[in-house]
Amino acid sequence: MLDGAEVGTVEWTIKGELILNCNCTVFCPCVVSLGNHPPTEGYCMGWAGIRIDSGNYGDEDLSGLNIGLLLEIPGNMARGNWKAAAYIDDRASEAAFEGLLNIFTGKAKGTTGLFSMLVSEFLGAERAPITFETEGKKRRLMVGRAIKGEIEPVPGKDGADQVITNTEYWMGPDITVATANQGRVRAFGRVWDFDGKSAEICQIDWKGPGR
Repeated sequence: MLDGAEVGTVEWTIKGELILNCNCTVFCPCVVSLGNHPPTEGYCMGWAGIRIDSGNYGDEDLSGLNIGLLLEIPGNMARGNWKAAAYIDDRASEAAFEGLLNIFTGKAKGTTGLFSMLVSEFLGAERAPITFETEGKKRRLMVGRAIKGEIEPVPGKDGADQVITNTEYWMGPDITVATANQGRVRAFGRVWDFDGKSAEICQIDWKGPGR
């Protein structure tokens, strides 16, 4: 609860950038198939980082905080049975931590509300030091000792980014095709190495509880 408000009724917003790296060998088919096409390896394991440029959960300011996520999906994304875990910036206040946990478990409804339907096992949430850096076109995410990743766009014609535009993907309509220079996970009993695998960059504008 926040100031006595019932979870799922609190107004919230997050604007910023999301990066993601998964075990797909080529660009993740979930973006264009909306989860109806299986991942290239038949199952999905991935990590994501979120940089919140501006945001709030009720009256609590979320601006400047970072989030790390782990996702494990046993087949077609749309079929559910996901496992998920969250790392929340250790700079977050108690109210911000609570709000972000509600958002990323889907309890706050809105854009991320689908998590409450698709995630069958929430592995947990932990505070951690999280850095999200941009150097040129490269993005780097460090989540304590749990996640160490660096991704960059796959160059297209004349070196411009390749962007899948006008999708109905839940994260956002425009997804930049990227690849991971490094994608290491050591967390919740998972030991993953996704160097050279599929990655994505997305500008996000999420809100709730309505959409």
